[in-house]
Amino acid sequence: MARALSRLFDPSALVPGDQFFAFIDQGYIAPWTSPAHRQNEIVTEAAGAAAGRLASGGYTVVYDGVIGPWFLGTFGIATGVPFLHYVILLPPERVCLERVHSRADHGFKDQQAAHHMYQQFATADIDPQYVIASTDEAAKLARHVFHLVHAGRLRWPAHGSKI
Repeated sequence: MARALSRLFDPSALVPGDQFFAFIDQGYIAPWTSPAHRQNEIVTEAAGAAAGRLASGGYTVVYDGVIGPWFLGTFGIATGVPFLHYVILLPPERVCLERVHSRADHGFKDQQAAHHMYQQFATADIDPQYVIASTDEAAKLARHVFHLVHAGRLRWPAHGSKI
């Protein structure tokens, strides 16, 4: 969906968030575990800084990664931009787990970790305007998000308060 969304903007940049975790050569900690908090904070800041630099250079940036509302402030401040568009794609858990299980182009397939991460998002205190529970195919979902962005419905102040 992120690639389809990025292609609706011109100019645009697609920033794959998981790649920032791949920069860690030694001492990597599974991001969904408690000991990984500091690592996750650093990686989130690095990803935010990269996304922000591209945005300040005139690109519409689509960040394809997991940024829970608990790290949104960290990411937002690191971007250096005044606002973000934030959306959580949260289809039913069974759909998420099936997608994790069946994807061929991604190394992460841990069902227990996926369940844990899903529960973190499903139980987080999030304004429903930022959550899309759709199971639509990627291109249709991308068009929907594109229209929400243009309608100003997904804006969040990068240095703002809790969503």
